[in-house]
Amino acid sequence: MSQQAVNADGTTTNELRRVVAASVVGTALEWYDFFIYGFAVTLVFNELFFVTGDPATGAIVGFATFGVGFAVRPLGGFLFGHLGDRIGRRTTLVLTTLVMGVSTGLIGLLPTYESIGIAAPILLTLLRMCQGLGAGAEFGGASTLLAEHSPPKRRGFFTSFAQTGVQIGLLSGTVVFLLVESLGEDTVLAWAWRIPFWFSFLLIAVALYVRLRVAESPVFTRMAATRETVRLPVFDALRRYPRNFLIGIGAHICDTAVIYIYATYSLTYITKTLDLDRWVGLTGVILFSVVVIALQPVYGALSDRIGRRPLNLFSVVFTAVWAFPFFLLLDTREPVLIWVALIVATSIGFAPMIAVQPSFYAELFGARVRYTGFAASREIGAALGGFSPLIAAALVAQADGEGWLVAVWMIFTAVVSFVAFYLSKEGKDSSMEADVGA
Repeated sequence: MSQQAVNADGTTTNELRRVVAASVVGTALEWYDFFIYGFAVTLVFNELFFVTGDPATGAIVGFATFGVGFAVRPLGGFLFGHLGDRIGRRTTLVLTTLVMGVSTGLIGLLPTYESIGIAAPILLTLLRMCQGLGAGAEFGGASTLLAEHSPPKRRGFFTSFAQTGVQIGLLSGTVVFLLVESLGEDTVLAWAWRIPFWFSFLLIAVALYVRLRVAESPVFTRMAATRETVRLPVFDALRRYPRNFLIGIGAHICDTAVIYIYATYSLTYITKTLDLDRWVGLTGVILFSVVVIALQPVYGALSDRIGRRPLNLFSVVFTAVWAFPFFLLLDTREPVLIWVALIVATSIGFAPMIAVQPSFYAELFGARVRYTGFAASREIGAALGGFSPLIAAALVAQADGEGWLVAVWMIFTAVVSFVAFYLSKEGKDSSMEADVGA
């Protein structure tokens, strides 16, 4: 295999491939862990942990704890982002892998409400918060490492693989839960729901093995060698890039809100509101995940040609336009039309936005505060959009089981992110070296 240098840093083909592989594997683990909690809330937690006597109320309480993971993600972004800009991208990613993997595995060991009463949902919520801390820094760190290793003219293509890992995590979590569902409802509620969480312990070992073989970012290596790292990256990021920090917050609200409508709340809507079998919703999530995975490098490469900004603007506009047709197709109760609704929404509206997200955020901030600025601004946006399943459940209850108010909510989030993208500047020709030697 060729050792030809692919960028000005001298990063070789083999090294870049290892960074890509580590990003895909690491983000797949992190987001497998984060997504399976959403599936468990939808399918079993309202009966095992949030026992209220009313399934709808149990679902709302469960989605509230799902949202707690988003509420603490900004803290994870600030905390681990600080470490990433101080001690290195690679070392910090190893820490986030351990935090996420261990907390997810422990969820699978928790006793239920029937065994220990109110302590069960409390412990579950605490572990969900630990998940949020790990998730708050994972994507920003993996994307920063990729961006700083990538050749400038192909940065959008290579960094898109960070999002590929996220979608693989979603797909694998869905498949695992679909397999568990095949064991029958009684078996699932008795013990089988724990299997997806136990699986995380195995995935930790794989992710650590891959990540420990990756070289540190050449940009950070030079900063450390010349002592150009800053003591408090978060304050420097806010002082030097206030506009971009706000853009980073607004840019992540729409895609966070809608993906958890598509991948999490739609399962509740399909099974509880439309009274269809669970396999209909789970199959739809699997189908759109496969399509989105295939499209990530395509949209990433396209952004290297036409820019990040045009794709971002197109993505949120389509998301808003498709919001009402999406629920109209779900309400037909026809499985094929439901799958069409999910695939169109994600492949045309959602996929372009997330494919260019790693490069878009990496280009918003200078090298000395890139990890912190990226992770913190993005995760504040995630916290604002992450309560979307809870909001959707409340809106459907308000609308007597109809989804039109959820469509209005989706349009609102698209408008917020549209403003952020409209105010952003094109960054595809920017240098990852900015701030080094300044």
